[in-house]
Amino acid sequence: MLPIDPHADLGRRAWVSCPGCRDDQDCAECLAGRNCRDHWRYLLGNTGSLLHVQCPGCAHLWNHETRFGSGPARGR
Repeated sequence: MLPIDPHADLGRRAWVSCPGCRDDQDCAECLAGRNCRDHWRYLLGNTGSLLHVQCPGCAHLWNHETRFGSGPARGR
């Protein structure tokens, strides 16, 4: 298992499913789209809409594409 990134900050979190352990798959809060107190991930950084995250449970590192803001500007 990988160690937790030394730059991981408890104050910077993301609520996305971990492809490593899938610990959130049976959680009612996560399934309802709420920010669960147990199944958050360290938000290590981002590049545009691409999040760099790490799971505090299994220490899996991955990139998560949100596609937030990646479309054309509207109303201009």
